[in-house]
Amino acid sequence: MTENLISIAYDRPDAEQKSCGTAHAWAKIPREPDPEEKAELIARIKRLLKEQDAVLVSHYYVHPDLQDLAEETGGIVSDSLDMASFGHQHPAKTIVVAGVRFMGETAKILNPEKRILMPDLEAECSLDLACPANEFIPFCDAHPDRTVVVYANTSAEVKARADWVVTSSIALPVAKHLKEQGKKILWAPDRHLGNYVQEQTGADMLLWRGSCIVHDEYKALELQELKAQHHGALVLVHPESPRAVVKLADAVGSTTQLIRAAQSSDAREFIVATDNGILHKMRTLCPDKTFLEAPTAGHGANCTSCSHCPWMAMNGLLNLAEVLERGNNEIYVDPAIIPRAVLPIQRMLDFARQLNLPTRGIGNA
Repeated sequence: MTENLISIAYDRPDAEQKSCGTAHAWAKIPREPDPEEKAELIARIKRLLKEQDAVLVSHYYVHPDLQDLAEETGGIVSDSLDMASFGHQHPAKTIVVAGVRFMGETAKILNPEKRILMPDLEAECSLDLACPANEFIPFCDAHPDRTVVVYANTSAEVKARADWVVTSSIALPVAKHLKEQGKKILWAPDRHLGNYVQEQTGADMLLWRGSCIVHDEYKALELQELKAQHHGALVLVHPESPRAVVKLADAVGSTTQLIRAAQSSDAREFIVATDNGILHKMRTLCPDKTFLEAPTAGHGANCTSCSHCPWMAMNGLLNLAEVLERGNNEIYVDPAIIPRAVLPIQRMLDFARQLNLPTRGIGNA
C-alpha cells in the first residue's frame, strides 16, 4: 500500500508543567483509491463486516467514505465516547474503530469481552502523546489534595489514574459540581479546554499543558478578517481552541454540540473552528447551508494540520479492508487496568444521568 509519510510537531510539556518543548511523531496517509477501486473496496468491506459479525464505528473527523460506510452498514458516526458506548450496546462481537488509538482503547475499556480492531494502530493524538502515564501519575501523586479530571483524549493508563473522565460537553457541569463540593482540580491534558472550563466555572484548577495540533493552530486575527468578509456568518468553535478564538465564537461546544448548533440556527453560513472532517456531516444534515473552515495559519505562515488531524487521515478504505481480511491491528488493554479505567468513565455517565443530560452524543473531540 503506497503511503505518504509526514512528520508532525506537537507540544510536549515537561513533567513539572513549567514549560513546553516540541516533540515529533509520524503519520502515514494511505493513498486515495480511484473510483472503480473504491466501489470494489466498499462492497468488500460490507461483505467482510457481515461475515465477521463486526460493526464499524467512525469518528466525525475521518474520511467521508468511512463515515458514510459506517451508517450504511448499521454502525455510527459520532464522538469517541459515543462510538464506544454504541459498540457496547450493539450485538456485534467485533467493533472496528475508525479514529485514533485512544478511541480504540476506550472501546476496549467499555467492551472488554469484544474484539476491537483499528485500520492503523499508529494513529495517535497529540493530547494523548503529550500526557504519558509515566509522567502524569507522579504529577498526580505530587498533588494528593486535588481531584484528578482527565479528558477522554488520553490513554487507558491515564484514565485509570483519574477520578473523573470528562468530555468537552460535560466538563463544565463536572467542574462546577466539584467546585461546589469545595474540591480542587488537577486537569489534563488540554490546556485550552482547561482554561475555558476554569474561566467559565471559577474552579481551582491545576492544568497539564498539552494541546491539540489542529485546534491550537486557529488564529483569532485571521478569523476576524474572515468573519468580516462573510457578514452574518456564525462562528462555531471547539473549546480545545485558544482563548482568543473561543472569545470570537457564537457557539462553543463539542463536535456533537456544534453540529446541533448548525442544525438549529437560522443562519445560512458558518465558520467552523474544529477539524474539517466534521464538515461532511454538517453539509449532509444542512445541505442548504454553507460551512467554511476557520483559518489555521497567520499571514505568510504555514500550518501543521491545516484544520485536519493527520492521524485521523490515516484511516482509509484500503487499510480498513486489510484489517478485516487479516484480523490484525487488534487493540489490547492490560486487563488489570480496565476495572480502574472504567470507574471514572462510569462516574461521568452516572453524573450525566443525574442531570438528565443525554449519554448519547455526550461529545468530545
